[in-house]
Amino acid sequence: MTDPTEAARRRMVETDAPARDLAAHTGETWNTEELRRDFDVICFLAPFVLVRRKADGKTGALEFVHRPRVYFDWQEDR
Repeated sequence: MTDPTEAARRRMVETDAPARDLAAHTGETWNTEELRRDFDVICFLAPFVLVRRKADGKTGALEFVHRPRVYFDWQEDR
């Protein structure tokens, strides 16, 4: 199965776009422990993680950076 987003996601990681996105982000962030507390991880598609929010069961995505591991920019599925 071919992932049509793989090339774009790979370019994001290679150009450090997630770090720039995090620097510009003003909303909530999560470390790994907080992510586990608030979300169930469905799958990782670096630099994104697909999740289900435990509080209400809604699915969506977070962007993340590797070092330090920070998750941010919750986007609920439409």
